[in-house]
Amino acid sequence: MSYSQRLYPWAIIRLLPKAMQRGLGGFPHERLHQDMQRVVVRRFRNRSDAEGHLQALKRLMPDQKFIIIFDLGDPIDGESNDGESNDVES
Repeated sequence: MSYSQRLYPWAIIRLLPKAMQRGLGGFPHERLHQDMQRVVVRRFRNRSDAEGHLQALKRLMPDQKFIIIFDLGDPIDGESNDGESNDVES
């Protein structure tokens, strides 16, 4: 994830159904929620802006499914998740 994307951690995600795969067995409605493709619509600096945009999207496209997520992405090179450096001293 680039630095500019890290500045905008709130994202609106559009959920799209994946193409049906043959040979999986079971009924399609049983796999409905696990067979969703996720597409980032737009990223925001704060949740309030994301919620406002989401409301507009739902009015314009009422049949589509959208969710809001907080996405910090992968750590920058040399960083771990707890904020300590991974650099090895020789």
